[in-house]
Amino acid sequence: MSQGISRRAVLLGAAAVAATAGPLASATSAAAAERAGRAAKTPKVLVIGLDGAMVRRIKDADAPNLDALMAAGVTAPSSIYTNPMAPTSSGPGWTTLITGVWPDKHKVVNNDFTGHNLAQYPDFLTRVETAKPSLKTYAVASWNPVTDIIFSAKVDERVSTPEAEYDTGTTSRAVAKVKTDVDAVFVHLDNVDHAGHASGNASQAYLDALHGVDTQVGQIVAAVKSRATYGSEDWLIMITADHGHTATGGHGGDSWDERQTFMIATGAGLPAGVTRYDVKMPDVAVSALHHLGVAVNPSWNLDGRPVQQSTPDAFDALRGSLQKRVDETGVGADVLGFTHVAPSGWSIDNSKMGTGGVTEWRGWSFTTDEFWTQAEKSQQRELNVRARNVFAVADGDEWTDKTFTGTFDSTLISPKFAVTPGAAATLTYTTYYRQESPQKGEVLIAYGNAAPVVVKTYTADTSSRVEKITLQVPAGATTAQVRFRYTGGNNWYWTIDGVNITA
Repeated sequence: MSQGISRRAVLLGAAAVAATAGPLASATSAAAAERAGRAAKTPKVLVIGLDGAMVRRIKDADAPNLDALMAAGVTAPSSIYTNPMAPTSSGPGWTTLITGVWPDKHKVVNNDFTGHNLAQYPDFLTRVETAKPSLKTYAVASWNPVTDIIFSAKVDERVSTPEAEYDTGTTSRAVAKVKTDVDAVFVHLDNVDHAGHASGNASQAYLDALHGVDTQVGQIVAAVKSRATYGSEDWLIMITADHGHTATGGHGGDSWDERQTFMIATGAGLPAGVTRYDVKMPDVAVSALHHLGVAVNPSWNLDGRPVQQSTPDAFDALRGSLQKRVDETGVGADVLGFTHVAPSGWSIDNSKMGTGGVTEWRGWSFTTDEFWTQAEKSQQRELNVRARNVFAVADGDEWTDKTFTGTFDSTLISPKFAVTPGAAATLTYTTYYRQESPQKGEVLIAYGNAAPVVVKTYTADTSSRVEKITLQVPAGATTAQVRFRYTGGNNWYWTIDGVNITA
């Protein structure tokens, strides 16, 4: 588009044409004009990391700038892993956010960065430099490993703020940089983490630190908006954190508070004032790449997906109907987190299921990370990192914590997916499976009206992953239905999410 033609002129011109074509054409043309106007703008990215910040405490603090960003965009509370994948510490946390993969891939499992795999999974600014070397990238951090280790030397400029200057120096450098010719900026601020260690997340000192960092965020965002070229630019601004803190101070363990992180995201195309539960830590890096027009190659094996592309699955629709605890005592009394009612098109066959046991886990259940992991900590439920929002779980271990008869034998049944007769198809789902004999997990496919056949069996520990199973559709079959059957007793568990069959 010529620089002499304003976005407003494009919109007005399109509206004038649409006015002669009726209401539907008008709406369609106006939307097209809006997309065209946005496409004409230059994409820019600003990511600000607030070490140790918790979004629920931001809401309790005097934080008008962060409140304004939440009102203008998406707020996505999220949770992370714990040991044995990695502790809830800064090295693994920032590396996950910056690379777009979980610790089982980038291999940063401490603050020493020993044995890391950053050569295979580099930071998002390095990927920007590789794909679009003309773009100008910048990273500045109050904690030196962020800019000394996680971001590579390919980044145009990496600055580790001297300790004497700390967050004040980091902020002044960021403010100065975003006023220049720059395309992608990462800023790390550390003082909230210091307050958390010294006083805990329940303290006034922690709220005061959030107020202080809110002022610094406001200064950086104001600098972005003061750019002479701001009107012709499309800025994606994301605020995030690497971990949370306990009420009394510290992190690294498996408590719910320590496992907390979040994304606040504002920018064109993102709705205002929306809370989402399907966003995960690796989405920060991938959202930045997507916004800058860097196509994510499947061979990169990234775990994130763009926040701009919300793709909820059938299970996520159940969030509004989740119930409070019944028999579980470890879960907070007010936490909404389980249901046995399947979403539309899905069903559960409990005809062979034992009786009694813990109500929440009698047969396949639909639950959330907050509810399920708090039911029983330190049994590695926290490693179910690739499931999003609401997921399905069969948990024989928890079911048997109350008097029961029989065995756990429950089958989760999908809707019928359309397939092409005689052609190949792919079954995709996210899973996490922990084994103890005689437990077994079976994946079965029923084509058309034929009897189900087993296509996958789980009898060994399987880390959180996305499974892809190639199917050969029989001639004459136009549908395929998936069954997930879990059998066992006082054993472990199996989670399922994001089920789909594609040609």
